[in-house]
Amino acid sequence: MAAPNAVERKVCWDARDLLWKCLDDNNDKAAACQKFQSEFESKCPAQWVKYFSKRRDFLKYKEKMNTEGFTPSDGPRQPS
Repeated sequence: MAAPNAVERKVCWDARDLLWKCLDDNNDKAAACQKFQSEFESKCPAQWVKYFSKRRDFLKYKEKMNTEGFTPSDGPRQPS
């Protein structure tokens, strides 16, 4: 597969941005954004779709850690 050219990259990134905005506006309810998800998948290479999906999950997790902080679990503790 050839790398996307500048126009193809912009089309992909615009589709990604529309999907992410929809997800943000709808509290991450994928069903409400299915149209945007389909557009995103059709306009971006499959590897990019996978990467951007993981990237969004990471950014959301990072944001949560920055705002809420980290709370360790009450699970089993290792002996000292």
